Amino acid sequence: MKVSLSAVSLALALCACATPETTGYPSLAPRPVEKLGFAEPAAPEAKPVVADPALDAAIAAARAKLASGKTAFDAAADRAGSAARTAKGAAAGSEPWIEAQTRLATLDSLRADTSLVVTDLEQQAIVRATALEPAYPALETLRGEAAAQADDQAKRIATLQAQLAPL
Repeated sequence: MKVSLSAVSLALALCACATPETTGYPSLAPRPVEKLGFAEPAAPEAKPVVADPALDAAIAAARAKLASGKTAFDAAADRAGSAARTAKGAAAGSEPWIEAQTRLATLDSLRADTSLVVTDLEQQAIVRATALEPAYPALETLRGEAAAQADDQAKRIATLQAQLAPL
């Protein structure tokens, strides 16, 4: 039985090899897509920027918010700088140190307001990009200015924080 089973299996395997190929072998010739080349396609023409009164109003409001935030931050930074100079060398937890930390917390709050404006401007840019609209120059300019203002504020806070004793 074993001999006949293995003989039948061998016969079936040989029969499978003898059947004609119906699908054929794939061609080794270049495919049409391979003939196109690797050059970058031409960039589409940039769409002209259309004035957006609603966006212009939002940009003006954001610019005003940034200006008032800068004024408030600068005044608070002067007070925090004075408190940090007073607390310089004081032990952590002392009254001057606590006063300086409180002033720094105020600065952090004002910097967060600036960061919120940056986030709003970035969100407006994302909405435009999602709609495949071209970059709005006034929005991009203000977004860069706002990000620079937020970075400057963070650096000023870090400088003042470095003057104080660590916890």
